[in-house]
Amino acid sequence: MSDALRIGVAGLGTVGASVVRLLQEHGDQLARKSGRPVRVSAVSARDRGRDRGVDLSSMAWFDDPVAMARSADIDIFVELVGGESGAAEDSVRAALQRGLHVVTANKALLAKHGVDLALLAEQHNACLNYEAAVAGGIPIVKTMRESLSGNAVSRVYGILNGTCNYILTRMEDEGLSFEACLADAQRLGYAEADPTFDIEGFDTAHKLAILTSLAFGTKISSDTIYVEGITSITTADIHAASELGYRIKLLGVAQRTESGIEQRVHPTMVPKSSAIARIDGVLNAVAVDGDFVGEVILVGPGAGGKATASSVVADIADIARGDETPVLGTPAAELDDYVRAGMRKHAGGYYIRLAVYDRPGAFAEIANCMADADISLESIVQRRNGSAASIERAEPQPVILITYETTEEAVKKALDVIQSKGVVAAAPQMIRIEKLT
Repeated sequence: MSDALRIGVAGLGTVGASVVRLLQEHGDQLARKSGRPVRVSAVSARDRGRDRGVDLSSMAWFDDPVAMARSADIDIFVELVGGESGAAEDSVRAALQRGLHVVTANKALLAKHGVDLALLAEQHNACLNYEAAVAGGIPIVKTMRESLSGNAVSRVYGILNGTCNYILTRMEDEGLSFEACLADAQRLGYAEADPTFDIEGFDTAHKLAILTSLAFGTKISSDTIYVEGITSITTADIHAASELGYRIKLLGVAQRTESGIEQRVHPTMVPKSSAIARIDGVLNAVAVDGDFVGEVILVGPGAGGKATASSVVADIADIARGDETPVLGTPAAELDDYVRAGMRKHAGGYYIRLAVYDRPGAFAEIANCMADADISLESIVQRRNGSAASIERAEPQPVILITYETTEEAVKKALDVIQSKGVVAAAPQMIRIEKLT
């Protein structure tokens, strides 16, 4: 058997400690499967005195991950520091410039600098593996880089953030408000103290940008993604979706169109009969549409120390076996420029919720605005909200519109006009409907 592969782990938080523990507990099994012993020989973290539940006594300690990347006696640098720049970026660049293989779980780093880092890795004959950066324990990167390499991909989409999926699931199952579900997610450790990155869709956008590059052979373009979070979703939307045969999920969708590639993150109404609708709680799911294989769906834990460590170690095992694949599936120098698709016809139509003043002519104004924008309505549902006294006072009443296929541009234009007419009491709620199987 070959000499041991020496690992340096930068970052000893939940994931980093789990990686060390996994390698210590399953080292013999990993050596048999990869043909080479693997051991952690160096680590880097800020606090030497903290008890992480693993034995670090035999490992060289570095306070600075950049110093470890530049000087440690290692073969693979594992970056688990986090962040799109700073120590994470500097240490990864330093490792690659030495010709060290790099494994990272850092989606933000890859979304920002992925193409540059891929070029650097390939110039120095180093691997840059990142299975844990997208959907945690789900092997979607390996699937797309290797297993589906013979397919032309037309669409990749999925539930890529467990925090949002947990919140939406609880809102539906228990009738709780968004705020109550978020507070519970924070208490359970599913959401950060500042949950903005998750609930506003930015975490999903970073992951989607990486998947888009893998799917279509384009340069990563995270800044061009349309991003909308779940903070506007109410229990009224959840209940209406259910009655109409849908569930609401935060999806990241990348799709090839005639005018370019569309990338979008937003709440989506999906049919209850679809596979993606059945993904509940903190689970993630990614679906890929290939021309020969059809649709492939992978489901599993999208976060957590053990699941993420599993993907990190899988990347290490690939390197131990000598498996080498272009970082983004296509050699970095051959990646196409990203061409953003224009506003397109949305295949599933739209759900629109309006708070309409209960007075003569209001419905006619709404219908005329929709007709002027060439939008056909599949259904109109009016719900009386409140007591007879409130209805007598002509308080705003909820009205739900479901459109046939149309463009987002047309819908937004019509809603702007409706608001200008003074027939609605608040900004309309709009949710896309996605036709999925």
